Parts: sequence; structure tokens; C-alpha cells
Amino acid sequence: MNRMPRQFAVPIPVRVLSVGLARVATTSVTNDSPFFSSNVQSISDCLVKDSSLEDVSIEQPSDPSGDSPSHFWTTEYVKKMRSLLGNDVCRKLGIFELPNDFLLSVVVPVYNEGGTVSSVVDRLTNTGLPMEIILVDDGSQDGTPEALASLSSRPHVVVLTHSHNRGKGAAIRTGIKHAKGDIVVIQDADQEYDPSDFRYLLQPLLAEEADVAYGTRYGHYDRQLSPWWHQAVNGLISWLASLAIGIRLSDVETCYKMVPRRHLIDIQEQLQESRFGIEIELTARLARKRLRFTERPIRYRHRWYDEGKKIGWRDGVSALRCIMKYGLLRR
Repeated sequence: MNRMPRQFAVPIPVRVLSVGLARVATTSVTNDSPFFSSNVQSISDCLVKDSSLEDVSIEQPSDPSGDSPSHFWTTEYVKKMRSLLGNDVCRKLGIFELPNDFLLSVVVPVYNEGGTVSSVVDRLTNTGLPMEIILVDDGSQDGTPEALASLSSRPHVVVLTHSHNRGKGAAIRTGIKHAKGDIVVIQDADQEYDPSDFRYLLQPLLAEEADVAYGTRYGHYDRQLSPWWHQAVNGLISWLASLAIGIRLSDVETCYKMVPRRHLIDIQEQLQESRFGIEIELTARLARKRLRFTERPIRYRHRWYDEGKKIGWRDGVSALRCIMKYGLLRR
């Protein structure tokens, strides 16, 4: 009888492997398809050997560079995984090469997030991606300025400050103007979103399969369930925005909007919204450029108002105003 090996020395990131295999498992293919007969069988060949099932362990890679998250973006690592798993499985796992001198700009609007912003920066750094982290303090009145002061000494971290609270949209506009990367993505300063999902948003952009990538929180397997009213309101706004703007989106209010900077340069002077209406306005202006949109599933941990959540019913009304203004009236 075939049994699991004592040691499995392939340095696949645990998060990538677990999430990616779940994605492979939910792909609509049959057991007798070429996908299973070739690529999944190659995984089985690597895992199934004649040894004891009881003492299964994971051996750390012997190469010291494997200790760094950036190792998982190297050409050497990607080639090794493609050789071992095959191109189709690597695609499902989000294993791909980055262009030379690639830089991701992460714009982080911050307002009264002194308790979480440092951990968010840590999570961004732990992706291993070459990035600049642009923290925009939007007039915080808690311990955020002190937290940002300690973060400002880190490599590739830029701290910008608004003298008073102007809103999330204003902070995003400030961050976009200071971005220098090839691609820009927005990251909230709370812990609702997981930056390890950047891997799946980047993939279609770098493969030139899409021009804009949105992370969707709904309609997939790997997410915390939000309150019914939260999903209902977001669903209604997304449906109305889709009708008005002309593209079908399941989550127009998502934080994770990833866009090549060259497209943002074209519209940054047109952006007007200073609060959460930026989500609708940005989407509408990008859609008018006839860019190709794609959605990728992301993880999401909903937080409550006593934990610092800021969006309220007034922002829902404002979203309807923005749908009318930027969608139907095309202002």
C-alpha cells in the first residue's frame, strides 16, 4: 500500500499551497480530464512514496534564500515549481515570474488605525513582493501618528500626512499621485483584507489577460460570512453600479482594486470624490477607458463598528449618488 513520505522537501509556501489546492479542487474539471491525468498526478507522484504515514514532517529548504518571502518570486523557484507541478497547477496556485525591476505601489489610507497599521505593514512586507508602501495619515487623532513615525524608518515605506481628516477618497488620491510603481493597489489599514491575495490579482495583469483586477469578497469558498445586511447592501450597490457603468461586477466596493499606474495617471486629475464614493468614481472612470476588468476571489474578515469600522449608511446613500453622477450622467 502506498503511504506518505516522512519528509517533503519541496519549498512551497504553506499559504499558497493550501489556498491554491483548494482553488484547484473547486475547478470545474472531471476526474478523467487531461488536467487531472497530467498535473494532479504529478503532485501525487511527489507525495506518495513507500514509507511510514505516522511521522510526516516538512523539511525546511536547505537554501538560506528560501527563508525569505522574496524567494518565492524568484525565477529559480518558479522554474522548479513548473518542472515539478506543471504549468497548469502553477497557474492555479498563482506561481509565476515577476518582470525585471518590477515594483508594486501599495496605497494605504490610514485614519485612527494606530492599533493595526503596523501589523498590516508587516503582512505587506511578508508577501515578499518588491513594493513601496505609501501610508497616508488622513488626520488621525489616536496613536496613528506615533505608529507611522516608527514605520517611516523602514525601507520602502513612505508616510504622507493630511493636516485634517479629508476622507478615504482624498487619501487614495494623494497616494496615487506619489506612487512610482508599475502597478498600484489599495490596502486598508485594518486587518479585513489579506495581502497574500495580491498574488492572484497580479497574475492576470502581468499575463496581459486583463487591464484592471478587482478582488471579490463574495460568491466563493474561502471567506468569513458577513452579516446578511452587509452582503445585501453591497450586492444592491454592485448591481446598480454594474447597470449604470456597463460592466458586471460582483463587488464594486471592494478595497482591493489593482491597476497599472499608467491607467491611473490618465484619470488622476479627474478624480473628485473624497470619501467612500471614490470606489464608484474610480470604477466608472476606468470603465470609460474601455479597459478589460477581471475579478479574483479574496479572503475577507468583516469587523464591527466597535472594532473601528467607519463606513455607515450615509456612505451607502452617497454611493447611490455616485452611481447616478458617474454612471448614468457620466460626469
